[in-house]
Amino acid sequence: MGSEANAVHREPWNKGKIVGQKAPFKLKDIWALRVRLQMENRVRELALFNLGIDSKLRGCDLVGLKVRDICHGDQVASRAMVMQHKTQRPVQFEITPATRDAVQKWIKQAELKSDDFVFPSRIHDSPHLGTRQYARILEHWVEELGLDPADYGTHSMRRTKATLIYRRTKNLRAVQLLLGHRKLDYLRRRPMSRDVGIPRAARGRSAGHRPEGYSPFKNSSSLSSGRYRPGRPVGGVVRSRTRCFNSRSASRYI
Repeated sequence: MGSEANAVHREPWNKGKIVGQKAPFKLKDIWALRVRLQMENRVRELALFNLGIDSKLRGCDLVGLKVRDICHGDQVASRAMVMQHKTQRPVQFEITPATRDAVQKWIKQAELKSDDFVFPSRIHDSPHLGTRQYARILEHWVEELGLDPADYGTHSMRRTKATLIYRRTKNLRAVQLLLGHRKLDYLRRRPMSRDVGIPRAARGRSAGHRPEGYSPFKNSSSLSSGRYRPGRPVGGVVRSRTRCFNSRSASRYI
């Protein structure tokens, strides 16, 4: 009887909390936090922040990085490839010069070796920084910027650079490659930002609510047939109308 009473009066885990997609950081917030971390000489946090923005990795993949994953010899590589824990698929990302300098400085300060984790834990029982501690560090960053911690999370770091690139190129295929997603349709259901100009009808409505021949992409080749086939990207591979995306150009956006 006691267990049944506890089950009845148990409060849901998300009561009073804002759940759902977390907002990406704005460009002004990125530079404001970078300057703050540099001025206060917080080397570890600066390396964590810059690498989180550049890599666009999930929190579990970011804290699990080893020195050998991002370094060639004694130097931080300009490009790295890691295996994602969630999908078991490799994803490649570029490391910008500012991030390379920050990570290189942190590796030398911490005297890390090739087999060490880039962000080792300060707790002896844990080999590397935990995802919960990473989330607490990010929450502290958000509070320093004067933002609402409820609107931001570790996934905000993953979405930030992808959002900035999408705003400039409108190329969903590029975002798919950067985030390591298998299906382009998944990106249409999860827009990169709340204020990015993706048509509202493309935000996860079921196929039954879509009109005949609907497509969130203009001038799609499949509209010529007058049919919309749900469950697959409309018009095949989506290409940017302005320019073809080059992964090396990602560093120009931050």
